[in-house]
Amino acid sequence: MPLTAQDEARSALDAAGSLPDAELDIAAVALQLARIDAPEADWREAAATLTAIARAAVEAAAADREADAGDPARRRDALAGVLHGTFGLAGDSETYDDPANANLIRVLERRRGLPVALGILWLHAAEAAGWAAHGVDFPGHFLIALEAPRGQVLVDVFAGGTALEAPALRALLKRVEGEAAELRPGLLRPMAKREVLLRLQNNIKLRRLRAGTLDSALDCAEDMLRLAPDHAPLWREAGLMNQRLDRIGAALACLDRFLELVPEGEAAQRMRALATELRQRLN
Repeated sequence: MPLTAQDEARSALDAAGSLPDAELDIAAVALQLARIDAPEADWREAAATLTAIARAAVEAAAADREADAGDPARRRDALAGVLHGTFGLAGDSETYDDPANANLIRVLERRRGLPVALGILWLHAAEAAGWAAHGVDFPGHFLIALEAPRGQVLVDVFAGGTALEAPALRALLKRVEGEAAELRPGLLRPMAKREVLLRLQNNIKLRRLRAGTLDSALDCAEDMLRLAPDHAPLWREAGLMNQRLDRIGAALACLDRFLELVPEGEAAQRMRALATELRQRLN
């Protein structure tokens, strides 16, 4: 029996889950996650668009000597021209909560998406150009940092690739945390590729939970675990979702894995107590 699109994508996720973070092709993995979420979508067309974005980024880098030599502002200009100019990508502020905004295939079809989905395309383009970049887990709003020998520039990909200086970052933080909030150490922590991909999928998982489709939210969590098999909080969450669905054996397997990864602490005590209770229900 031939594999379905979802089966193929899940096999690809299993393979990605065994790779070191630095070896992940972030856009390719996001494409596999999108195939699972929307198996009827044209993933080959999306893959062709990713290739076109990469080629355009290479051409933009070659055309701007200052950018390629290490000017971060010129690198931002070049990538913004490719992604928001040539390909017309933009943040979807009108239907922000549409699940399509977190599915890379749909984002490439609609040219609209969430900050983290657009950010993955920025990271894809930057890597093609040979430029260092990473995601930034800023409170309430995903950002991109472009690195260069002459410094770093922070980019709001949702706002068309706008560069953010300290005043704009402070204003953004106040909108999320209140007027008393101020910039502090740790706010610009670099994110690993896996973290960025998990953040993308977390948007889908949360929307499924809000819709009350617990079984499909669990499917999403399980796919996230294929990519990040050592992510302890996800094992705990999957265990709790299985418990709510009365899948006791599966819940225990998830909780046991969580406890292997986190054997000590308050969370471990709570999950160990829950596992004991669930085993008693099986007797």
